[in-house]
Amino acid sequence: MYDIAIIGAGINGCSVAYEFTQAGKKVLLLDMQKIAGGGSGAAGAFISPKFSKAGELKELLHDAFEYSMEYYNKHFPHLIKNAPLVHIAQNEADAQSLQIYKQKSSLELLTPPQHLLKSFTKEAQEKENVSINAGVVNAELMCLAMAKSADFKRHEVKNLLYEDGYWLIDELYAAKEVVLATGAYEKLINEPYIKLRGVWGHRIDVRTTTPNSHSLHQFVSISASDNGKIAIGATHDVNYHPQTSKEIYDIQKGRNELLEKASRTLKLDNIKIEKDYMGLRSGSFDYMPLVGKLVMSQETLQNSTINFKTKKPNFQAYDYHPHLSMINGSGGYGFVLAPYLAKILTEYILQGKAISDRISPARFFARYAKKL
Repeated sequence: MYDIAIIGAGINGCSVAYEFTQAGKKVLLLDMQKIAGGGSGAAGAFISPKFSKAGELKELLHDAFEYSMEYYNKHFPHLIKNAPLVHIAQNEADAQSLQIYKQKSSLELLTPPQHLLKSFTKEAQEKENVSINAGVVNAELMCLAMAKSADFKRHEVKNLLYEDGYWLIDELYAAKEVVLATGAYEKLINEPYIKLRGVWGHRIDVRTTTPNSHSLHQFVSISASDNGKIAIGATHDVNYHPQTSKEIYDIQKGRNELLEKASRTLKLDNIKIEKDYMGLRSGSFDYMPLVGKLVMSQETLQNSTINFKTKKPNFQAYDYHPHLSMINGSGGYGFVLAPYLAKILTEYILQGKAISDRISPARFFARYAKKL
């Protein structure tokens, strides 16, 4: 019997596993592939905030960025490369957002050095930019380090059954608590209000004679040089899904797209592609992540005392699956959000601390019920 079973060994699942093993709990980590075998392993794993005017996601990512930078440097200093980051506007609307961001941001802003600006393409040199201290982590090694103290099993979960106070997983494993961190793959709990967007990601590691002292974000992300090697990622293909697409993903086309977009920002010479990383990441339809317990839709809809048409739903009145939670929908900010969200989820499960309604999966049930 495990204290907790986490299904999905991407950065979300591994972050939760780390929190619970640090708390002395017996943790089972399950994945149908390997640790960081999906979208997390293909991520550029850049640790940065969201450079926008305002909004809930910007605020959440600001808090998560500050927390995660301290977290990675404290717990895994050998797996994070701290490097200044320059975010360059893609267009005029983006430039206006950056101007407002620079006026209102509480982060320490930097001035990019002249030698770096001269290495930009002419188009990039003319665009608005903002620079901060940030970082890049080694995606796969970070997930492996987080999961080190958990009991990892390569297993594709087919069935979850709750009985007698615990979850039975495919009649093989038992756990008091289950956390779903399955990304955009098939749902294990059939709840119609849970909808996630699958976004295919592709990253490449390349060798180049072009030195680069900063991480760069514009049309794609480009890491700072590390012994002549840089990472470029990630393309976002919303049409390809490994479980449903009829055609095989075109790797060469993905490479060409990454290199073409990178070339709009930085002049890269003598390029040699060393490795490809590909995987499916998940995002929610309102772009906010989903963290917390799952509503039992059928049982809740039968509760005649609940007003589903209200503008301010009472999530406490809903019925929930016992000891079942989710952490998902981080999109392209997985490595920024995961440690922060895992802390929130762990404090909820172990200490009963409330989770904000703005990231609760119940918000999607409220919208679903209102439409019905």
